[in-house]
Formats: sequence, C-alpha cells, structure tokens
Amino acid sequence: MTATTVHTTLGSPLGDLLLVGEPSATAPGGTALVSLSVPDQKGGATVDGTWTHAPEAFTEIAAQLTAYFEGGRTRFGIAFVSGGTPFQQRVWQALEDIPYGETRTYGDIAARIGAPRAAVRAVGTAIGRNPLLIVRPCHRVVGANGTLTGYAGGLGRKEQLLRLEGAACVPGILPA
Repeated sequence: MTATTVHTTLGSPLGDLLLVGEPSATAPGGTALVSLSVPDQKGGATVDGTWTHAPEAFTEIAAQLTAYFEGGRTRFGIAFVSGGTPFQQRVWQALEDIPYGETRTYGDIAARIGAPRAAVRAVGTAIGRNPLLIVRPCHRVVGANGTLTGYAGGLGRKEQLLRLEGAACVPGILPA
C-alpha cells in the first residue's frame, strides 16, 4: 500500500469493519477500496502507522455497505484495487458473479474458471486470500455437500451473511 493509504472503521452487524483505500480519480467518492476486514479476521488488515485516518474518503462505500446490511442493496458499485496473482484474480472474478442470496461450491468456482477438479484446494486458498470480504462475496461459497466451510471472518459471520441474503437452504445450517 502507498503513503496515501487511507482507512476508517464502520460499525456493522459483523462488528467494526476496517476499510482501507487509496485515492482514485475514477472511483465513486474518490477512493478505491484496497481491503475490507472484519474483527479477528484470519489474514485481515491491521492499521499501519503511515496510513491516514479519513472517514470522509469512505462516504460512498460506507453508504453502500450500510444499505447492504439493511437489506436494501444486493450488488456493490465500489471501485477497488484488484491485486493478487492472475489465478487469484480469476477466482475473485468468479466470486463477483455469484448472485445475491445464492451459493456455489468450491468445485463450481474451479469449473467456472476452467481449472481442473484437482484445483479445488487452490481455489479455496485463493478465496481465503480475498482482501475484500462482503464486497467480493466469498461468503457465498460452500462445501461440496452444502455445508459452511472456510471463511476468514469466521463461520458464524458467514452464516450471518447468508441469512441476511436469504440464501437457499444449506443442509443442517440454514433452514429452508
């Protein structure tokens, strides 16, 4: 991240979200999101002393996230800094294509990007490195048998997000 990196926190039903961004002339509100982390997230961002606390830089992003948590938004119009390897970028793009309220398996994501079935573990690793929780909906990916597995923000938060979205039944986890 650059010396112009900005950050703020946003209260949410998942706890205080840490938003990290960089100035962008093409982003709505002038800030491109670099990272969105939940408290105690595995591999989540932590505030760097060189970053600038700038809540005003996240006005548009915060409004969209608030509308999502209130049930009024199903897609985000947030500019973000992509990062990642080419493989991660393909996986992350596939996440963005999962409709609100629906789930896909890790195998589905592998097939979507043209990876062999043996790449399911690599797909899971790429999903686990997603720096943009919620906005890039990795919570919509479930195990092959429909169970909740692997979420950097914790399985309780994954379940909370799927319930918020009214996701179809996940056997043994979410009611039909």
